[in-house]
Amino acid sequence: MQHYSRIRDLREDSDLTQIELCEKLYMNKTTYTNYEQGKHSVPFDFAVTLAEFYGVSLDYLAGRTNNKRGIEKPDLTPDELNMIELYRTLSERNKGKLELFAEQLSEK
Repeated sequence: MQHYSRIRDLREDSDLTQIELCEKLYMNKTTYTNYEQGKHSVPFDFAVTLAEFYGVSLDYLAGRTNNKRGIEKPDLTPDELNMIELYRTLSERNKGKLELFAEQLSEK
């Protein structure tokens, strides 16, 4: 997992030493160093603490995304999501017909 390098990079980007960070988070430096070096897995509750401290998402800490805010979900209405699901059930031929029809509708 990338979160070991991520937590180090976040700390360094915040211009904090390990000691300074540990003082702010009220934790033992050895424990934190082991997390940062990948010697121990970061417990979930501490990952949440780090995400809140740095203002990033857990997905970012875990290396699931490079977006610090997290994995973006599309901003679609339930009707739009339903249309997508219906579209996915169509044959390729009918998808083509629907796309052509939608283009014709949008031109009017």
